[in-house]
Amino acid sequence: QYKILLYSLDGRLLSTYRAYEWSLGIKSIAWSPSSQFLAIGSYDEKVRILNHVTWKKIIEFEHPATIANTKTIVYKEVEKSPSVETERLSFSPARALASSLFSTESKYDIPQVPVSLQYIKPVADRANPKMGIGMLAFSPDNCYLATKNDNIPNAVWIWDIKKLKLFVVLEQLCAIQSFQWDPRQPRLAVCTGNSKVYLWSPAGCVSVQVPAEGDFPIVSLSWHSSGDSMVLLSKDNFCVCYLEREEV
Repeated sequence: QYKILLYSLDGRLLSTYRAYEWSLGIKSIAWSPSSQFLAIGSYDEKVRILNHVTWKKIIEFEHPATIANTKTIVYKEVEKSPSVETERLSFSPARALASSLFSTESKYDIPQVPVSLQYIKPVADRANPKMGIGMLAFSPDNCYLATKNDNIPNAVWIWDIKKLKLFVVLEQLCAIQSFQWDPRQPRLAVCTGNSKVYLWSPAGCVSVQVPAEGDFPIVSLSWHSSGDSMVLLSKDNFCVCYLEREEV
């Protein structure tokens, strides 16, 4: 059911929040790093943001299958040989690395809106239906919120928390397995079960091929607390991905 209860440490019930009744309720929650916001993802494909003073709803984010707002940027993954401008990346790879990293067959196009995303109608009579907001994460600087709507499994939604608006949608070729923010800056790493890791920052988006022998399907990832490296996990193996720091 849809019910969230907020307690103080001495056991007092501070507040109760319920958006609707008689339907599948809360699927995921996330605190903002500043503790000012609590994001609640629900089975009705919406994220509701509560404030930390009155515990009332500030705004509701919907996840429609068509992106129509001209101010929203959609990055669509396509399979071709890319021409990535390394100067515009949020991290600068060494030149020797750059040629190998970006000789991958995947890059991002920016299509004109409206853009229709791949929508899957869930089977309603099964347990744990693939619907609603399954993943939520705030960026470390409190500026962005990344979400995944399980009805649209190939997309990551990035919301601008200062403006309370949808900022970017990443549409991948495969379903999103995991995403996590760099702990030091607004940079999101995404994996989709193939041998690539995808990095988004406000400067742009890039797809990086993992130079592993054979197939290396990445199902999960975890950043180092310094933000200089991350662990990429497949079912049986893991590798460490090092990112060079930007020259100051």
